[in-house]
Amino acid sequence: MKKVVRLICLSLLPVLSFSQQNNSVFSGGFESNAQWYLNDKGLKDEFNNPTSHPEDPLRSNNYLFVNYAYKNWSFGIQGESYVQNALLNMNPKYNETNVATYFARYKTEKIDITAGYYYEQFGSGLLLRSWEDRALGINNALRGVRIIFKPLDFITLKSVYGQQRTGFDVTDSKIYGLDLEFDLKTAFKFQTSDLTVGFSYVGRDEEVDLPVQDFEDLTNAFAGRVSFSHNAFYISSEMNYKAKDAVVQVNNQVNNRLVKQGSALLLNTGYSKKGFGIDATFRRLENMSFFSERGAKGNDFNDRLMNFIPSLTKQQHYNLANIYVYQAQPGVFLADEDLVKAGEIGGQLDLFYDFKKGTALGGKNGMKIALNMSSWNALSGTFYIFNPQDYQTDFFSFGKRYYTDFNVEVTKKWNNKWQSAFSYINQYYNKQMVEGTDGVVYSDIVAAEATYKFTATKSIRVVGEHMWANYEKKNWASATVEFNLNSKFSFYAVDLYNYGNELEYQRNHYYNFGGSFRKKATRIALSYGRQRGGLVCVGGVCRNVPESSGISLSLNTSF
Repeated sequence: MKKVVRLICLSLLPVLSFSQQNNSVFSGGFESNAQWYLNDKGLKDEFNNPTSHPEDPLRSNNYLFVNYAYKNWSFGIQGESYVQNALLNMNPKYNETNVATYFARYKTEKIDITAGYYYEQFGSGLLLRSWEDRALGINNALRGVRIIFKPLDFITLKSVYGQQRTGFDVTDSKIYGLDLEFDLKTAFKFQTSDLTVGFSYVGRDEEVDLPVQDFEDLTNAFAGRVSFSHNAFYISSEMNYKAKDAVVQVNNQVNNRLVKQGSALLLNTGYSKKGFGIDATFRRLENMSFFSERGAKGNDFNDRLMNFIPSLTKQQHYNLANIYVYQAQPGVFLADEDLVKAGEIGGQLDLFYDFKKGTALGGKNGMKIALNMSSWNALSGTFYIFNPQDYQTDFFSFGKRYYTDFNVEVTKKWNNKWQSAFSYINQYYNKQMVEGTDGVVYSDIVAAEATYKFTATKSIRVVGEHMWANYEKKNWASATVEFNLNSKFSFYAVDLYNYGNELEYQRNHYYNFGGSFRKKATRIALSYGRQRGGLVCVGGVCRNVPESSGISLSLNTSF
């Protein structure tokens, strides 16, 4: 990391001097997430063996980025260091200290040109999205050229070309894209309505070494979308199509065994005003896994992922509700008669209502209730699992159930000091269909919390949770205490107890204690405890983490 810091700083010395004299803008930041993994003999696997201790117990992910802007120009560079190694279960390609991304950009009202690494999204991202999420270890930026052109104030044309980042390198494949959007509100000067129409094209060109190839190197994908809103009502829809391509069912196994098209349909509508809102989403995916290299399908690190397909379920903030987390199922897998899938179909419904102050249920300070439900199934159809493999799906038919949940949350403010919340969550999780393992989990979760404010910046929050589950690790209990001393210091303690596990040596406490300090744009956090193995999710996209124990330190600052 020292080499990268020195290189970046030396290159910026003349820039800093120039910026002080010309009212230009210089900005940047540094983020470090470090962990010292301890040898915790209390954490054991299903065979009563202690969990393995990593070879390099002291690990960290570090990011230093600087940006410089002058008039219509901007430049940026990011260095990354993973010492002595990256945090557990991160992409193994993150294994050194080096310059990771850089860019130069020129922008006016009509044109916006970027050369180097850039992030982009077409529509909802079902065909193309490049983004960075450090908690998940995702950075799939494109290295190449992006041009955004606005010939008129209601027309936006995007053109992209590049190779996708993978580790500190880029893929051999090439990615092309065009996106055209019309803002009809601006064109026709609507006063109370919004209407936009868009069209997208994405091409992925990758040479494959096969003696006989039943698909083209260049895979073409197309999408159309429309979005309309009027006062409190809104509706949007997007349709995507991916041309015939090899269906990869196992990581790094690309062949002609199955060649199929892919498609996606997304529909969202809702109504929202003060005190009331309802939102409904429907999505159907068929063979929509899309990677910059075909063989990357099935990797555990979201590496070389081209599109954005989050799970459309409630993003839970309670600990126990995040044990059985649904992940979207866009791909094809024909294993046996009991495990066949070619995508997913389902939806989500959100509803909230505020009981007004002075009403029977609202009381003196009002009350809020939020309902959420989602249901996701495999596609129904005819599947042939033996050679030659094939399938035919029914467009609007539902197959085996992957996942369902129902959530109700009631929030009540009693006075200026006290606020409480109560939640009930019911989940159905088909481990066989979602994970390819076995069993179905039925769970019920209750959670209650109370917050007391001493002053505007000093407060305490207490949370209690319980899960009843019929399978696997069965029942859990959890308790959390958070104390905000002031605007700078905060502390917490949390414990998840798997008391219902049938294996006595796995009835673990997953405790964690920590605190943080914040001043202006700098935040430092320190914690000690155990990490429950499983999925860590951000915005519906997840990565798997192993059980571990240790001390964590994070630093985040910007300038």
